[in-house]
Amino acid sequence: MKKFRCGDIIPGCDAVYTGDEASILAAAAVHATADHGLPEFPDELAARVRAAMSEVSD
Repeated sequence: MKKFRCGDIIPGCDAVYTGDEASILAAAAVHATADHGLPEFPDELAARVRAAMSEVSD
């Protein structure tokens, strides 16, 4: 299982997601558009999210 903290790439954001990579990317895409006002979730942002993910134990 992985964890992504949005604050690692968007300072001040408290959103945290856990799960497999695909579910985190999907949730981050929704979060980016809904909460950060981005019109889309570009590949470069997805790459930054992947790089910021860390492994967590169940």
